[in-house]
Amino acid sequence: MYILTRHVLLLLSLLVIPFALPAANLPEALNVPGGVALESVEARDRVPPEVSFADGRVAVVEDGEDLIAVVGIPLDTQPGEQWLDMRWPNGVHARQSFMVEPKNYETQYLTITDERKVEPLAEDLERIYREQAITSEVLATWTPRSPDFAFSSPVEGPISSVYGLRRFYNNQPRSPHSGLDIAAAKGTPIRAPAAATVIHTGEFFFSGNVVYLSHGQGLTTMYAHMTEIKVEKGQQVSKGDVIGTIGQTGRVTGPHLHWGVYLNSTPVDPTLFLGETPP
Repeated sequence: MYILTRHVLLLLSLLVIPFALPAANLPEALNVPGGVALESVEARDRVPPEVSFADGRVAVVEDGEDLIAVVGIPLDTQPGEQWLDMRWPNGVHARQSFMVEPKNYETQYLTITDERKVEPLAEDLERIYREQAITSEVLATWTPRSPDFAFSSPVEGPISSVYGLRRFYNNQPRSPHSGLDIAAAKGTPIRAPAAATVIHTGEFFFSGNVVYLSHGQGLTTMYAHMTEIKVEKGQQVSKGDVIGTIGQTGRVTGPHLHWGVYLNSTPVDPTLFLGETPP
């Protein structure tokens, strides 16, 4: 009788304890310009909100019993209080604040032998503007798929340029470095860091041969300066699949991979997805 009662109580306890979803493989949180903020948000009527920040839609994932907004913080964000906009299907709207701390990035000076890659001609600018429009459209891709944020490195090799460097090409200031440069020999395989869909491939003026992967909910990765592209638009890839090979196409000083990671259309520090907190 005691054994039966104990089993009944156990079954009842399982019925009343909420089912806990497995924890998400979240990136490292770093609330600085170029970093990632992890903010708890509220479901209403068991429905998560649609969250946006800086005009970009934000990924919202389940982490156990919690809902977490995974927010990419643009490099030009001013330190201090920032706001998420949240909307639920029932029409309710709310705002939620979070703090961004200051961060100083180092400066890098590079010498480029192809002057057109520093001072583009008029016809080059027309091409560059077209490619910028393509990139904006690609980065706006949104699918409901819940992404895996626990990335593996796409290629083995030393990091030759970190994220966020304030760059000067031939002593002329240009945009900060929006990704991670990994040096490797020409022809070295580049592998998908997580499951994804190929959403664009092409040859760009600055980026050379490039591939974009969509991992779900606005998490996008970009691979530039390839020698060969080994995938096609629309193709599904698994973690570890070869998507191309190291090269030195576009604006480069030597063979390497430029790896970009984007959240809500914002380039963020890729090392946060490798379990490494940058200095």
